[in-house]
Amino acid sequence: MKAVKKAAVKKTAAKKATATKQATKATKTAPAAKAVPAAKAAPAKTAAKRAASKKAAVGKAAAEKPQPAGKPESQTSLVRRARRINRELAEVYPYAHPELDFENPFQLLVATVLSAQTTDLRVNQTTPTLFAKYPTPEDLAAANPEEVEEILRPCGFFRAKTKSVIGLSKGLVEEFGGEVPGRLEDLVKLPGVGRKTAFVVLGNAFGRPGITVDTHFQRLVRRWRWTAETDPDKIEAAVGALFPRSDWTDLSHHVIWHGRRMCHARKPACGVCPIAPLCPAYGEGETDPEKAKKLLKYEKGGFPGQRLNPPQAYLDAGGRPAPPLGGVSGT
Repeated sequence: MKAVKKAAVKKTAAKKATATKQATKATKTAPAAKAVPAAKAAPAKTAAKRAASKKAAVGKAAAEKPQPAGKPESQTSLVRRARRINRELAEVYPYAHPELDFENPFQLLVATVLSAQTTDLRVNQTTPTLFAKYPTPEDLAAANPEEVEEILRPCGFFRAKTKSVIGLSKGLVEEFGGEVPGRLEDLVKLPGVGRKTAFVVLGNAFGRPGITVDTHFQRLVRRWRWTAETDPDKIEAAVGALFPRSDWTDLSHHVIWHGRRMCHARKPACGVCPIAPLCPAYGEGETDPEKAKKLLKYEKGGFPGQRLNPPQAYLDAGGRPAPPLGGVSGT
């Protein structure tokens, strides 16, 4: 009996040992079994990491890529900016005026025609002799062309200009009784008189608003992105639409004066420009204030202006009259 009992106990122990061994084996193999899915998941994790890296790289490239320009300036914003520029310039040049010497509409008309492709200063140094000899349209219409040419020689293109001033004088005598007409449509019929010349005369001799689109005006309004037009008539229309008609003549003076004194064609004096915060072209010129000051012309640079007989307001503001022909201009 005892032998049977011992055998049973031994058998039971063997079974337990076998069960324990199997359990241990199962325990050891269980992690391996679970490791299979983990091993399978590894490529997925790597793919996700790669995708994230790729996304980051794309984002970095996008950040480094030049961003497109902002939205185009609305017409309302353009009008506000343009008018603010004009207000700022009006404070800088409160004495702005036509820079041609004249005493009557006829003198202004002739002087404006002579100013083509030369400076107002040179015209002002030349016209005193011309008007002393030919004070009226009748006198100039009957003049000897060779004598007029000799007087106008310093202005350049003196033969063509002689033909124009004698021709417009004859037109005034024959068509308008020797008087300068006060209408655009009449003025542009005269030899050598275009819209620019007509608006100078209308605005400054008759007080009728007009925009003078000279080379300075064209350069600055494009720099300021008031218009992208290049044709003078189209520039006139585009800029005129930004301002009340009553502002046109003074606006012309402000822009032209700024172009002559600070906003030069080749090297603008950006460092001292009063409208720098409003100018899309800031930085095209000298931005250092001390260096920019040296670029200023006429009264802004401490030099004489362009008129021999400027208005009193200009003199009161510190302006200096130009020297006569043959004098030293300092400009």
